[in-house]
Amino acid sequence: MASSPCSSVNFDSGLEIKTRSVEQTLIPLVSQITTLINHKDKPKKSERTQQAIQRVGQAVSVAVGRFVAVGEAIAVENEELKEEMGMACFEARRAGDAIAQLTDVGTAVTPPVDGRTTVFSDRTGMVKAARMLLSSVTKVLVLADRIVIKQIITSRNKVLVTLEQLERVSTFQEFVQIFSQFGNQMVEFAHLTGDRQNDLKDENKKARMAAARAVLEKCTMMLLTASKTCLRHPDCESARINKDAVFHRMRFALEQVMEIVTDARPCGETKVLPLSIYTGIKDFKSNVEGLREGLYLLPHQALSGQLEAVVERTEDFTDSAYTSHEHREGILQLCQLARQDTDQLITDWMEAQSLNAKEATEEMELSILKTCQSVYELRRELHKVAVGRAADLLKLHAEHLPLRALKASGGEGNLEAVAEYARTLGEQKEQLVETCRLLCHVSGTEPLEITCIHAEETFHVIGPQIISAAQTLALHPSSKIAKENLDVFCEAWESQLCDMAVLLREINDVFEGRRGGAKHSANLKTVKAVKLDAEEQSTIAKLGLELRLLTSDMDTEVEKWEDQEHDIVRQGQSLSSMPGIDHQPDIDHHPGIDHQPGIDHLCMDIEVEDTCAITNLVDMMCIVNIHYMAKSMWIWLFQPDRSDRCIKSST
Repeated sequence: MASSPCSSVNFDSGLEIKTRSVEQTLIPLVSQITTLINHKDKPKKSERTQQAIQRVGQAVSVAVGRFVAVGEAIAVENEELKEEMGMACFEARRAGDAIAQLTDVGTAVTPPVDGRTTVFSDRTGMVKAARMLLSSVTKVLVLADRIVIKQIITSRNKVLVTLEQLERVSTFQEFVQIFSQFGNQMVEFAHLTGDRQNDLKDENKKARMAAARAVLEKCTMMLLTASKTCLRHPDCESARINKDAVFHRMRFALEQVMEIVTDARPCGETKVLPLSIYTGIKDFKSNVEGLREGLYLLPHQALSGQLEAVVERTEDFTDSAYTSHEHREGILQLCQLARQDTDQLITDWMEAQSLNAKEATEEMELSILKTCQSVYELRRELHKVAVGRAADLLKLHAEHLPLRALKASGGEGNLEAVAEYARTLGEQKEQLVETCRLLCHVSGTEPLEITCIHAEETFHVIGPQIISAAQTLALHPSSKIAKENLDVFCEAWESQLCDMAVLLREINDVFEGRRGGAKHSANLKTVKAVKLDAEEQSTIAKLGLELRLLTSDMDTEVEKWEDQEHDIVRQGQSLSSMPGIDHQPDIDHHPGIDHQPGIDHLCMDIEVEDTCAITNLVDMMCIVNIHYMAKSMWIWLFQPDRSDRCIKSST
């Protein structure tokens, strides 16, 4: 048996794949490597078939070589990855050459005595070559993914620097110049983080990323109007408080994005979601049902302890001033019933253990069913209470009466009325915050829990910001900038109420089994596909920000005119109120790259099993979906005459 070129290489299984693009690229490779390794020797094949197999093996080697060329070009432009990428590319090239050698019938070993020739006679060598190829290709893709992370970090650092400059500006002219730059940077950051969000495998991280990006999206407009208001009224304390809150929230959202992208938290902390009732009940039921298979795996106190933790969390419902007496009594009764059923289960469990039973007895089986049913009834009651309260609140506040009153009283300069309606809004905020907390308990999936937490935080933060904006307007009732600022914050509040209605429907869908919640996005905004390329989308988004900035500049200048009846003033006001200039398109949609088969003409003489195994292995190399690598690899595989240009442009 011929020696394997890969005999001294160990398979590297320690690479963590965090994105769908890398995973989807590797799935066909893993599948077809499995086919190659499990290939069954067959009787003597025709010379034509053997030559076709040889051509396919050579094609694999060529495809891997082109793949490696892109990786090496990336390494040249990224010094910190040069050594690791170089080693991974070297191993990938060796693996490709090894597969070509092992499928080369011209170098096959001496046929057996019975005169039959087999394909892949060196099975051990093929296994090692396949493992090396999988390991090295994975490493190249993971290293390339680090470059994407580096791009996001670099973009975020630019945003932070400009954000600090915006916070220190003292003139409107300076603010306009810096905000234009900031808008371009935010568009770039939105593109990068949007692509990353769609590519993440972890649904929890995806939901957290969507929540952070939603904050940044809304805060960008808030930052514009809050900063203008502070510049227009530099001695106004409420305007300063309003502006500082926006900058603080933007910085916090940027840090959240970095935590998700780099998978790291300050001081080594671990992000842990608060224990929800849904999660507690799910774990409790899992342990109860697990007693059927293992009577001796858990201590008796474990079940009662888990149930008490769930009951303790129900105090968020029973202690609430907004929970009706009827609902409170119903929850307490169901908690007591769950305790009784669990106690009976533990009694039957201990009896089964005393009899040295190997499986659950009939009495114990009945107790398991009753306990699971009682905690399900508890969960259903809690769901009804939380969802019912949320629906009632949304109906009650559909007209946004406190917001309208604040706008009207602020425009009239009535500080007393503003204070009164601020208390009303504060009560509404507390109700919404508590309701979001209850919805989190019954959400049904962790991504939906994250979205509930995001909604709770949003109401908690925006409420005081609306009040400070209304106070500023009341102090300067003739200020168009202060009025615009209050409008922006009120729109954000109304938008969050709409998001909450969508969230409510999703929680109901999960509870009733209509969906599993895996595709949920914490942004909760309906995204419409836009058939534009990335450059066109970026240009439109930047123009939207620039138009908004120019409109704001015009409003500021108009306020300086004392004669409000002047023709120029009227025309300017008319222009600045034109509809449609505030709309920004979805900038996260990117058209995909079509995939076409590459070497089908080489495989017409191979049996179906061999064709699928090797052709797909080669075709895999042209569907790499790591942003800029995708198009480059396509060119390397099927347009080699453009290879030199590809290396230069791909990096």
